[in-house]
Amino acid sequence: MKTNKELEPVEVFSGTIMECEMVKSLLENAEIVCYLNNEFSGTIAPWIISSGGINSVKLIVSNADFENAMIVVNEYKSNVKM
Repeated sequence: MKTNKELEPVEVFSGTIMECEMVKSLLENAEIVCYLNNEFSGTIAPWIISSGGINSVKLIVSNADFENAMIVVNEYKSNVKM
C-alpha cells in the first residue's frame, strides 16, 4: 500500500506548451501518469505565471514515479538543443 508521501505531486519539467506536451507523451509511453500545470494560463498569459513568461507550463508526476520520470526527461533533454 502506498503512503501519502509517495503520492505527492512533483514537478519534473517546465517549458512551453509544445515542449511539455512532447515530454508528457514520452512519459505516458513509459506508462508514467502525469499532467500539465498552468496549461492554459501559461500559454495565454505566461508572464503572469512566471517572471518573463519563461517555462510557464509545468509537467507534474507522482513522487513515486519521480526517478523513472527523470530518466525520460533527461533523455529528452540530451536529444534536444535547449
